Amino acid sequence: MRSFISNRVQQIPPSGIRRFFDIAATMDDVISLGIGEPDFITPQVVVEAGINSLKAGHTHYTSNNGMIELRSAISKHLQRLYEVEYDPALEVLATVGVSEAMYLALTAILNPGDEVIVPQPCFVSYAAEVSLAGGTPVPIATRVENNFQVTADEIEAAITRHTKALLIGYPNNPTGAVLERETLEEIAKVAQKHDILVISDEIYDRLVYNIEHVCFASLPSMWDRTILLGGFSKAYAMTGWRLGYTAAPTEILGAMKKIHQYTIMSAPTTAQEAALTAIEQGEEAVEMMRQKYDRRRRLIVDGLNSIGLRCFEPRGAFYAFPSVRGSGMDDAEFAERLLDEERVAVIPGRAFGIGGAGYVRCSYATSYEKIERALEGIAKFVQHHG
Repeated sequence: MRSFISNRVQQIPPSGIRRFFDIAATMDDVISLGIGEPDFITPQVVVEAGINSLKAGHTHYTSNNGMIELRSAISKHLQRLYEVEYDPALEVLATVGVSEAMYLALTAILNPGDEVIVPQPCFVSYAAEVSLAGGTPVPIATRVENNFQVTADEIEAAITRHTKALLIGYPNNPTGAVLERETLEEIAKVAQKHDILVISDEIYDRLVYNIEHVCFASLPSMWDRTILLGGFSKAYAMTGWRLGYTAAPTEILGAMKKIHQYTIMSAPTTAQEAALTAIEQGEEAVEMMRQKYDRRRRLIVDGLNSIGLRCFEPRGAFYAFPSVRGSGMDDAEFAERLLDEERVAVIPGRAFGIGGAGYVRCSYATSYEKIERALEGIAKFVQHHG
């Protein structure tokens, strides 16, 4: 019997993150620094909004675009934080997490043969989503010497006549890097010079430490060529609610909405009502979580460096990305043996693309006490192996 699986899908490797989650799930007493989601529970006021939505019988579809009240709140939120303006009726779409928003963006803009530049290390789905949308991902490696910030020169060197877009995610998963305003402005000039779109995944925008987050669409002349992706999972601890959004110029958002209509219909009503409350009443909770992440960030970075695993300072998200080259092992062996011997789970850097080999991702979205115990296990492991 012939295979009915498409070549495109067969050529995409399985997620390197999930493999380690699956292994860790079979083991007892594992301290996981691998999970990329908040350990906090969704703020109580947000939970209550979701419960009240269900009790009130709000269990039907919303508009394809999402509740106008939510879209208006998102529009005001972006205006307040970044001074970017979007028409909530025509330029904002509620999606099933940022994952759907990215799928819509790439599917809406790509024709066969179109190339998308993807700086790496990056979230594992970026290159795969480009391929699934029929495009060709063009990876470029970022370097620790630049604090894993992609540069305008590196992007320009990768541009060809087939380049359609640049896909960036900052604050970055897995490195914790944040692009500085000057670097972003140089990238914006390259995008304008070569007439390419920029898809900017800013899901970690509220989780930055001692640095400003710059919304790409707020840069001069970039509003018209930016597809902005955002959501509620990270800042509001709402991963399981699966609610994100995208904001883009009318023509582009209209194309994305068309795909959304045929594939999703509308984002979950309960999650939309909860997200509206998160925007309107969740700021105190966001800041509380951000401060706790910052305390953990300082603990894990200082701890890793003291062990001898050199780690640059992450400025956003909730990940540290230390080098393990000094251990004499590659990142995959280091992660596998650390899990087996000390029951500490980290993710090999190679899972996140080129530039990731020789590093591991350590999430500090877990308690301070667990991070202390994990560092003890890593120190013991490194010492044992010289």
